[in-house]
Amino acid sequence: MRVLGIDPGTAITGYAVVEEERGGLRLIAIGVVNTPAQTPLPQRLQQIYTGIQAIIQAHTPAAAAVEELFFSRNARTAMAVGHARGVALLALVDAGLPIAEYTPMQIKQAVTGYGSADKHQIQEMVRMLLALPAAPRPDDAADAAAVAICYLHRIKLDELLKT
Repeated sequence: MRVLGIDPGTAITGYAVVEEERGGLRLIAIGVVNTPAQTPLPQRLQQIYTGIQAIIQAHTPAAAAVEELFFSRNARTAMAVGHARGVALLALVDAGLPIAEYTPMQIKQAVTGYGSADKHQIQEMVRMLLALPAAPRPDDAADAAAVAICYLHRIKLDELLKT
Protein backbone atom coordinates (compact mmCIF):
# COMPACT_ATOMS: atom_id res chain seq x y z
CA MET A 1 0.00 0.00 0.00
CA ARG A 2 1.27 3.47 -0.88
CA VAL A 3 0.53 6.29 1.57
CA LEU A 4 1.05 10.05 1.43
CA GLY A 5 1.99 11.55 4.78
CA ILE A 6 1.59 15.30 5.33
CA ASP A 7 3.00 17.58 8.02
CA PRO A 8 1.08 20.81 7.35
CA GLY A 9 2.47 24.30 7.77
CA THR A 10 1.97 27.65 6.10
CA ALA A 11 5.64 28.30 5.33
CA ILE A 12 6.68 24.66 4.91
CA THR A 13 4.40 21.69 4.34
CA GLY A 14 6.28 18.43 4.53
CA TYR A 15 5.26 15.41 2.50
CA ALA A 16 6.42 11.83 2.11
CA VAL A 17 5.13 8.94 0.06
CA VAL A 18 5.89 5.62 1.74
CA GLU A 19 5.02 2.19 0.42
CA GLU A 20 4.57 -1.00 2.41
CA GLU A 21 5.42 -4.06 0.40
CA ARG A 22 5.80 -7.62 1.75
CA GLY A 23 6.24 -6.35 5.29
CA GLY A 24 8.90 -3.78 4.45
CA LEU A 25 8.72 -0.01 4.08
CA ARG A 26 10.13 1.90 1.12
CA LEU A 27 10.40 5.65 0.62
CA ILE A 28 8.99 6.65 -2.76
CA ALA A 29 9.22 10.46 -2.50
CA ILE A 30 9.91 13.06 0.15
CA GLY A 31 10.14 16.83 0.25
CA VAL A 32 8.41 20.05 1.14
CA VAL A 33 6.08 22.59 -0.39
CA ASN A 34 7.60 25.99 0.44
CA THR A 35 5.68 29.24 0.34
CA PRO A 36 7.49 32.59 0.49
CA ALA A 37 6.86 34.62 3.65
CA GLN A 38 6.01 37.82 1.78
CA THR A 39 3.28 36.10 -0.26
CA PRO A 40 -0.28 36.85 0.92
CA LEU A 41 -1.97 33.99 2.79
CA PRO A 42 -4.54 33.13 0.08
CA GLN A 43 -1.79 32.64 -2.51
CA ARG A 44 0.30 30.60 -0.05
CA LEU A 45 -2.66 28.32 0.56
CA GLN A 46 -3.18 27.95 -3.16
CA GLN A 47 0.49 26.95 -3.56
CA ILE A 48 0.09 24.29 -0.86
CA TYR A 49 -3.07 22.97 -2.53
CA THR A 50 -1.55 22.76 -6.00
CA GLY A 51 1.68 21.32 -4.60
CA ILE A 52 -0.19 18.49 -2.89
CA GLN A 53 -2.27 17.88 -6.02
CA ALA A 54 0.94 17.52 -8.06
CA ILE A 55 2.40 15.06 -5.52
CA ILE A 56 -0.77 12.96 -5.66
CA GLN A 57 -0.72 12.92 -9.48
CA ALA A 58 2.97 12.02 -9.61
CA HIS A 59 2.93 9.23 -6.99
CA THR A 60 -0.68 7.92 -6.92
CA PRO A 61 -1.02 7.08 -3.22
CA ALA A 62 -3.87 4.80 -2.12
CA ALA A 63 -4.44 6.72 1.11
CA ALA A 64 -3.24 9.76 3.02
CA ALA A 65 -2.47 10.69 6.61
CA VAL A 66 -2.24 14.17 8.08
CA GLU A 67 -0.86 15.32 11.41
CA GLU A 68 -3.51 16.87 13.61
CA LEU A 69 -3.05 20.39 14.85
CA PHE A 70 -1.15 20.67 18.08
CA PHE A 71 -2.26 23.89 19.76
CA SER A 72 0.67 25.53 21.46
CA ARG A 73 0.97 28.88 23.17
CA ASN A 74 0.93 30.91 19.97
CA ALA A 75 -2.65 31.14 18.71
CA ARG A 76 -1.57 33.04 15.58
CA THR A 77 0.75 30.18 14.54
CA ALA A 78 -1.96 27.63 15.30
CA MET A 79 -4.42 29.51 13.08
CA ALA A 80 -1.92 29.62 10.19
CA VAL A 81 -1.19 25.90 10.51
CA GLY A 82 -4.94 25.27 10.66
CA HIS A 83 -5.37 27.04 7.32
CA ALA A 84 -2.60 24.95 5.75
CA ARG A 85 -4.07 21.78 7.23
CA GLY A 86 -7.50 22.61 5.83
CA VAL A 87 -6.11 23.18 2.35
CA ALA A 88 -4.15 19.91 2.53
CA LEU A 89 -7.30 18.03 3.57
CA LEU A 90 -9.22 19.63 0.70
CA ALA A 91 -6.60 18.51 -1.84
CA LEU A 92 -6.77 14.96 -0.46
CA VAL A 93 -10.58 14.88 -0.50
CA ASP A 94 -10.64 16.29 -4.05
CA ALA A 95 -8.33 13.42 -5.07
CA GLY A 96 -10.75 10.91 -3.53
CA LEU A 97 -8.20 9.55 -1.05
CA PRO A 98 -9.16 7.96 2.25
CA ILE A 99 -7.69 10.16 5.00
CA ALA A 100 -6.52 9.40 8.51
CA GLU A 101 -5.54 12.03 11.05
CA TYR A 102 -3.13 11.43 13.91
CA THR A 103 -2.01 13.43 16.91
CA PRO A 104 1.70 14.04 17.44
CA MET A 105 1.59 11.58 20.35
CA GLN A 106 0.01 8.84 18.21
CA ILE A 107 2.67 9.37 15.54
CA LYS A 108 5.51 9.21 18.05
CA GLN A 109 4.03 6.07 19.61
CA ALA A 110 3.64 4.33 16.25
CA VAL A 111 7.14 5.20 15.02
CA THR A 112 9.25 4.95 18.17
CA GLY A 113 7.06 3.05 20.64
CA TYR A 114 7.21 6.05 22.98
CA GLY A 115 4.60 8.82 22.88
CA SER A 116 6.97 11.45 24.28
CA ALA A 117 9.87 10.79 21.92
CA ASP A 118 11.90 13.83 20.88
CA LYS A 119 12.54 14.99 17.30
CA HIS A 120 15.91 13.27 17.08
CA GLN A 121 14.46 9.91 18.16
CA ILE A 122 11.67 10.18 15.59
CA GLN A 123 14.08 11.12 12.81
CA GLU A 124 16.42 8.25 13.67
CA MET A 125 13.56 5.73 13.67
CA VAL A 126 12.30 7.09 10.33
CA ARG A 127 15.83 6.65 8.95
CA MET A 128 16.04 3.09 10.26
CA LEU A 129 12.53 2.02 9.23
CA LEU A 130 13.04 3.33 5.70
CA ALA A 131 16.65 2.05 5.48
CA LEU A 132 18.01 5.50 4.62
CA PRO A 133 21.67 6.52 4.93
CA ALA A 134 20.66 9.67 6.86
CA ALA A 135 17.56 11.14 8.43
CA PRO A 136 15.43 13.03 5.91
CA ARG A 137 15.80 16.81 5.86
CA PRO A 138 14.26 19.23 6.55
CA ASP A 139 12.45 18.22 9.75
CA ASP A 140 9.06 18.81 8.11
CA ALA A 141 9.79 16.13 5.51
CA ALA A 142 10.95 13.66 8.19
CA ASP A 143 7.79 14.40 10.17
CA ALA A 144 5.67 13.70 7.09
CA ALA A 145 7.43 10.35 6.66
CA ALA A 146 6.61 9.56 10.31
CA VAL A 147 2.94 10.37 9.62
CA ALA A 148 2.89 7.94 6.66
CA ILE A 149 4.65 5.25 8.72
CA CYS A 150 2.11 5.77 11.50
CA TYR A 151 -0.71 5.13 9.03
CA LEU A 152 0.89 1.92 7.77
CA HIS A 153 1.57 0.64 11.29
CA ARG A 154 -1.97 1.46 12.43
CA ILE A 155 -3.50 -0.30 9.40
CA LYS A 156 -1.51 -3.44 10.23
CA LEU A 157 -2.61 -3.26 13.86
CA ASP A 158 -6.25 -2.82 12.85
CA GLU A 159 -6.00 -5.87 10.56
CA LEU A 160 -4.48 -7.98 13.35
CA LEU A 161 -7.19 -6.93 15.78
CA LYS A 162 -9.93 -7.97 13.33
CA THR A 163 -8.74 -11.58 13.20
